[in-house]
Amino acid sequence: MLDPVIIIKTLGLAGIFLIIFIESGLFFGFFLPGDTLLFASGVFAVQGILPIEFIILGSVFSAIAGYAVGYWFGKKIGKPLFEKEASIFFNKKKIVYTEKFYESHGPITIILARFIPVIRTFAPIIAGVAGMRYKKFFIYNVIGGILWVTSVSLLGYFFGGLIPNIEKFLFPIIMAVILFSTIPLFINIVYKLFRKKV
Repeated sequence: MLDPVIIIKTLGLAGIFLIIFIESGLFFGFFLPGDTLLFASGVFAVQGILPIEFIILGSVFSAIAGYAVGYWFGKKIGKPLFEKEASIFFNKKKIVYTEKFYESHGPITIILARFIPVIRTFAPIIAGVAGMRYKKFFIYNVIGGILWVTSVSLLGYFFGGLIPNIEKFLFPIIMAVILFSTIPLFINIVYKLFRKKV
């Protein structure tokens, strides 16, 4: 069911957009294959099965809309959940941690989170809970959505045209894509450490 190839073949563009939307901001969508779905979509686009322009435009819109919904969920509903003392996942300590995290990393967090599975889903919710200004959030949401969708789908498009019968090698390539998606986080960590030393 979570196989990106099956999703694309059975649900087409509508399925891609729906999953990108859910994974981008609805807390129960953290297990969905966002990165792998975009990459596989790019591969299928090379074969003429899907138009790459529609994949990118629709997925960018879905990713931005999903983050916006996640932000408003965090802002309107998330904080009371975090303040419940008996809650396993939502508590005051997580509120304090989130606020410090955003103070430390700044709004760039919203862009970096796009490239990190699981964190991608919860980042907008936490931003809403932490009280990030929506105008600032929206700008970084748009930038992050465009960068994430475009880079991953075009990567699939590139490799799809470069490697014959790439479908046979999708699993190891997808694993490499997931590792590739964490690069921005490591770059930011190294940059922060370097700034502290200087």
